[in-house]
Amino acid sequence: MRREPRLTPALLTALGFITAVGPVAVDFYLPSFTDIGSDLGASASAVQLTLTGFLVGVACGQLLLGPLSDRLGRRRVLVAGMAVFALASAAMVFSPSIEVFVALRAVQGFAGAVGMVLGRAIAVDLAGPAKAVRPLSLIMTLVGLGPIVGPPVGGILAGVWGWRGTLGAMAVFAAMMFVLALVVIPESLPPDRRARGGVGAVVRGLGGLLREPGFRGYLVAFALGFGALMAYLSASPFVAQVVLGLDPVEYGLTFAIGASGMVVANLVNAAIAPRVGPRRMLAVGQGMLLGAGVVLVVLSAAGILQVWSFLALVIPLCAGSGLIMSNATALALARADGRRGAGSALLGAGQFTTAAALSPLVGLAGEGTAVPMAVIVVTCGAIGILAAARAARPRPLA
Repeated sequence: MRREPRLTPALLTALGFITAVGPVAVDFYLPSFTDIGSDLGASASAVQLTLTGFLVGVACGQLLLGPLSDRLGRRRVLVAGMAVFALASAAMVFSPSIEVFVALRAVQGFAGAVGMVLGRAIAVDLAGPAKAVRPLSLIMTLVGLGPIVGPPVGGILAGVWGWRGTLGAMAVFAAMMFVLALVVIPESLPPDRRARGGVGAVVRGLGGLLREPGFRGYLVAFALGFGALMAYLSASPFVAQVVLGLDPVEYGLTFAIGASGMVVANLVNAAIAPRVGPRRMLAVGQGMLLGAGVVLVVLSAAGILQVWSFLALVIPLCAGSGLIMSNATALALARADGRRGAGSALLGAGQFTTAAALSPLVGLAGEGTAVPMAVIVVTCGAIGILAAARAARPRPLA
């Protein structure tokens, strides 16, 4: 008789690390940008394309690999994706040109998307929709550590080993994630629960989820919660250093404090949400985000934003975003029963598409103001609240 896998603490930790692969791969090599451009004879904009290529790969990978796992099973797709991720990570160490580097980063992003999309899906498969918010919150806690430890560790390694050595360390990390997927992660989707059909069925499954008002509303809330966070992340170097006059070390400290707010919020959410429900915790997160954004608009427009007030607002902004993403994910995937791979893929694609669309807007008024960033945060918060309210409406009777 087949023994059903359980979501043990060890397995949950493994899922958290695999889900964090993508964020770590984004942040880890950022301190090496200038060295990469110098060694490969590439311009700053060409080096920036390595990040763009990775994000495009992630978006495409999620849309394909998530629905594919609904049909073939989670474990087979996860192990294959992590194997390609590890191979691409190793090949990047030997990149002879920026063009090869960009291409490998796109492959790395495409394959690495498997961890982000299937980590969520496996957690909900094993925990069940009603109890999924706690493991999803704990996974988001590990994901939130990426922006805290990634750039500092990457900077230290770049100073000691150079940019190729930093990428070598990333390749070792990727190989460890492959072994983790191979040895620790079980199959969470038995054959009798898998989707049927070919490519057409996959496309119809994605379309069917997008037509479901409940899923669509929580998808919008999730994407806008992440979009508000990315607006802050994109603008924070200029706000902190140009507007507030902080040096790079002081900026790094404010960045870490904000990210820590997200980590703490998800730990609290893991303890509280199973009792009070993810809808209520989602509302708390949206209220924190909107409130922080409104005050930020007022202080920025009045020209009285100070270091202490900026820091005081960054904490609820990041914490609110964390609560939004954890709880909206749980609520959305509860509406995607039987299609959780596709549902997780749409969440990820919406997340990165929204971030890509909103991040450039924070600089519309130049580097010397925080107003555009604050307005985007408020807009995301307000629309997200409306989307969640619509999603929570009772489903019409068939």
